Amino acid sequence: MRVLLLVLVSTALLACTQEQQNKIHREIQNWTGTNGVLEIYAGEKLVKRFLKIDKLSTALGTDDGKPRAYRYGYGVLDENLNGVVDNGEKRVYFEISDFNTYVFFDNPRP
Repeated sequence: MRVLLLVLVSTALLACTQEQQNKIHREIQNWTGTNGVLEIYAGEKLVKRFLKIDKLSTALGTDDGKPRAYRYGYGVLDENLNGVVDNGEKRVYFEISDFNTYVFFDNPRP
């Protein structure tokens, strides 16, 4: 029975387009969370880093529901930019404009 269920789920996923598969993956991540890192740059220089981000969300307009030109989320501000959460570094809310240079990725460290 388990093998049949696995075959059915695999077949259903293969039938999905790449965009549908990405959407399913994002929904699973929203449910389980991630360990994301957001780095913000001024030119080539790293100026801010946030750790332990669950997700980076796009802001939507209240009245029109259209995407706004910024992202937001919660993460630990890495004040000394060493890539680890130190004593005294706290979880904060942040917003970042689409006009900033930034990189968001899964933290390779546990």
